[in-house]
Amino acid sequence: MTTPEIKSLLPAAQALLPEVVAVRRRLHRRPERGLVLPATQALVVEELRKLGLTAQLGHETTSVAAVIEGTGPGPTVLLRGDMDALPLTEETGLDFSSEVDGIMHACGHDTHVAMLLGAARMLVERRATFGGRVLLMFQPGEEGFAGARVMLEEGLLDAAGPNRPTAAFALHISTEYPTSTINLRPGAMMACADFVNIDIQGRGGHASQPAKALDPVTVAAEIVLGLQTFVTRRVEVFDPAVITIAHISSGTTNNIIPETARLEGTIRTFSEKTRTVVHEGIGRLVNGIAGAYGATADVELLTLYPVTVNDPDFAALVTATAVELLGKDAVDASIEPVMGAEDFSFVLQQVPGAMAFVGARPADQDPATAPANHSNKVVFDEAAMAVGMATYVAVALRSLAG
Repeated sequence: MTTPEIKSLLPAAQALLPEVVAVRRRLHRRPERGLVLPATQALVVEELRKLGLTAQLGHETTSVAAVIEGTGPGPTVLLRGDMDALPLTEETGLDFSSEVDGIMHACGHDTHVAMLLGAARMLVERRATFGGRVLLMFQPGEEGFAGARVMLEEGLLDAAGPNRPTAAFALHISTEYPTSTINLRPGAMMACADFVNIDIQGRGGHASQPAKALDPVTVAAEIVLGLQTFVTRRVEVFDPAVITIAHISSGTTNNIIPETARLEGTIRTFSEKTRTVVHEGIGRLVNGIAGAYGATADVELLTLYPVTVNDPDFAALVTATAVELLGKDAVDASIEPVMGAEDFSFVLQQVPGAMAFVGARPADQDPATAPANHSNKVVFDEAAMAVGMATYVAVALRSLAG
């Protein structure tokens, strides 16, 4: 695909934007979360049928896959859009705010679905210009439910028959970056995510007589501080880790030393080496601190998502394509790694590809204070969706062209 043809995609996406915004707002009003999103699935199927595409539905989830066949032989490229929302009560004040109590599209997955549907329309209109095929992946359950893994287990990569994908690409909207920009990096892009639960067993008693009890709360406090020191003293500074204890529960009132305390948190790392160091170190540290006070502790480690690793060659293709499409000032190919996690990482373990961020911070918002993804006040600049659509299409066409 030549540079003039690449550049023609953005005006085409901008012309389509009002219809895509309308779809996005329908989704935003009626968010669903988890692996079962029947209304969202129905909307996606409805839009795909308008394009003459056959929807392949998941069994364990309400996932949707569809194949856009080009003209003639060629490879298969996968494009992903996740669909699920978060358990938040929206406070944006938008006139299309969530109408579902306690659920909100606070991570922008409604825009992902709308952008991928818009890209599908553009690709269908251009199917005579490319060989091979595009596999569309509409995925539930990204927010902690590993929906991508479920889709893979159900045969996603065989959705186009023997023509399994040779490349995979996903976009994620974000207010971290200026609107209508593309942002990525080769190699480790996002961290792996694990959860840790720590249960401390002490001995209850009267709060006025702590020596006659065994206070699990003080043990918990020592563990929280010890974990932070562990990160700075046992983890290599250029292969970082984050351990955050985000939830502590213990006791019932102010004058009783409780029997137990529970800590819950998350672990983020960028390599299996550091992941192993942290997992082993947490158990050793927790049991050592608890034992020093005469308490006991049980550590539960739950692995969630692996590291999201962008294939260097494919990341270079995305970068070059985005520069042709948008100009070099709108593309940053050396962003810092992000400690958030993504289950598109499961796809990238099997298919070389990349994820990139679409900047969508409204121009009137201060970068230092703009509500971020996962905030119940986050607002995305919908104009950035045209850039997302055009980038999906440009990367797919460039990949298929070889």
